[in-house]
Amino acid sequence: MIKKLLVLSIAFAFSVAPNVVFAGGSISDGKAKAASCAGCHGEDGNSIASNFPKLAGQHEGYLSQQLKAFKDNTRRAPMMAPYAMGLDDADIADIAAYYASNKVSSNQPPILDIEEDDDGEEIELTEEESTVELNRLLAIGSNLYRNGNLKIEVSACIACHGPHGEGNKPASFPALQGQHADYLGASLASFKKGKRSKDSDSIMQMIAKKMSDEEIKAVSYHISMMK
Repeated sequence: MIKKLLVLSIAFAFSVAPNVVFAGGSISDGKAKAASCAGCHGEDGNSIASNFPKLAGQHEGYLSQQLKAFKDNTRRAPMMAPYAMGLDDADIADIAAYYASNKVSSNQPPILDIEEDDDGEEIELTEEESTVELNRLLAIGSNLYRNGNLKIEVSACIACHGPHGEGNKPASFPALQGQHADYLGASLASFKKGKRSKDSDSIMQMIAKKMSDEEIKAVSYHISMMK
């Protein structure tokens, strides 16, 4: 029964996803207009700081959608709103086209040198312990991404974001492959707490609320290593 419900929820997600066609922008104009974004997102959309998302390789439609959401404050972000408010539709289309034309960079494996014990105390991990723990989390993340968690009715990420994290362009589901683990984890935590809600019918909120902190960390690590 649960499995049937998950399949239905996934099908419903695709049926209600915003099927919006965005006019293609100018890549060359977008490169010039995106110059002021480089400080946070990198010159080509591959940010160096792990708390700022990579925009390179993201779908034009999704980027345009999010910039418009920042502009009209339906997605609240104090750092992005002032910038987005100064953009018109042509600017948004051009910037989205530029970032979409670039290739997302790959990430190095996360370094786990500290973890908490049962009492919440931080302990240092040896190199061997770190490798074992990372592999354990990556395995959890891989299983969750591909199969979901039927016990708690969490849909598989692959259903909306594709087998390689490439997303779904017609449905405006974003590409996730190569994204920073820290940013992914923070985004899922925001969905879980209801702080971020700009998605079709709150699909991500419903999913993230059922995930444990470990599952969020694990799937974030797994996605960050996808190519």
